[in-house]
Amino acid sequence: MVTMATSGQSGLAQSNAPASPSDLADWLRLEQTDGVGSSTGRRLLAAFGLPANIFASSFTVLQSVVSHKIALALLAPLSDVAKQRIESALIWAQQKGNCILTLADNGYPATLLNIADPPLILYVKGRMELLARASIAVVGSRNATAQGIANAERFSETLSQCGLTIVSGLALGIDSAAHHGALRNMANNPDGGSTVAVIGTGADIVYPARNRSLAHQIAEIGCIVSEYSLGVSGIAANFPRRNRIISGLSSGVLVVEAAAQSGSLITARMAAEQGRDVFAIPGSIHSPLSKGCHQLLKQGAKLVESAQDILEEIAAYSVSVGASRAPRQVSFLSAPDATSVRATATQLNVAGTPSISSSTAESEGEDDPLMAALGFDPASLDLLAARCGLDVAILNARLLTLELEGRVEMLPGGIYRRIG
Repeated sequence: MVTMATSGQSGLAQSNAPASPSDLADWLRLEQTDGVGSSTGRRLLAAFGLPANIFASSFTVLQSVVSHKIALALLAPLSDVAKQRIESALIWAQQKGNCILTLADNGYPATLLNIADPPLILYVKGRMELLARASIAVVGSRNATAQGIANAERFSETLSQCGLTIVSGLALGIDSAAHHGALRNMANNPDGGSTVAVIGTGADIVYPARNRSLAHQIAEIGCIVSEYSLGVSGIAANFPRRNRIISGLSSGVLVVEAAAQSGSLITARMAAEQGRDVFAIPGSIHSPLSKGCHQLLKQGAKLVESAQDILEEIAAYSVSVGASRAPRQVSFLSAPDATSVRATATQLNVAGTPSISSSTAESEGEDDPLMAALGFDPASLDLLAARCGLDVAILNARLLTLELEGRVEMLPGGIYRRIG
């Protein structure tokens, strides 16, 4: 049973069963509250223990933990739109194969609890038990070559045969090939590893649309995961943010093929920051889609020529740890130890970023408040948060978008600076 945090307790004992409908409604309400991202949400949970306790608190008490604006938002009556979203999510969660996991649920992936920014809620469609199994992420270019597609399928099929679950992002190109390779193994070896797709839309939406058939196959014998509310469309800013979940679920990340400004390099950097292994397949020096992998190799990623190279590196992990775990204490303020992972992350800090336009108006134009807060001198995340007043989770998402647009870069030590 979930217990409320006291003044000397910053975490919750996880429940063996998913949240009840009433408890889940409170979690969904917290998710729907304006200004509450995963960072602010964890701070509230650390202080109050459960969403129900948050909403039962006075304005004065809430304001001691969050800003005036967020405290008001938490106590405001639910809008009709928010009520409808919560009701739709509760109905969706009751459908066969669907589940909504909260940070307090025992089924919440243990590997995500130790990343810097775990989602408050995960929408899961398919085999939830796959989230507890040893896995490897396979990522790369959307505009992959025929050889890149073949490599992604071959590596994924072989690793799946060995019992590893293949995690990717359901995008075109390398992601799709990785899922197909794992599914092909499942057709011949049902006891082998399967595949998990971490998507950048609501769990009820397939993006891109041409992967609809693939998504249905994954939902049947694999698993689809999203941190986004039902109905959320595929806006550009969502995809780099979901990459931390792809790497966080995995023992390591294999980059099959990537240009010098590929979003896959962002995933590799996140993996390194989380203390995961980063692998890369070398290619022709004349191919633009080899440059990203070669950049990673120069920075310390492990060169792989066969699936065996990966298996040898992750041999310490159990191939299948099973879905059941004993109740554990969850610190809502936990994050990876910076000293232990920053050295690796610094080696794999990726400066090259693609030019992708965001759908959010905030990232456009010279009047962007975040760019104004950054100025022309390097600044830390904490300094930027203080200057612009954004929640850390929202700030991280905005910085990732600006990285992908080629407007900022992250330097060693988590320092950001303007490009150009």
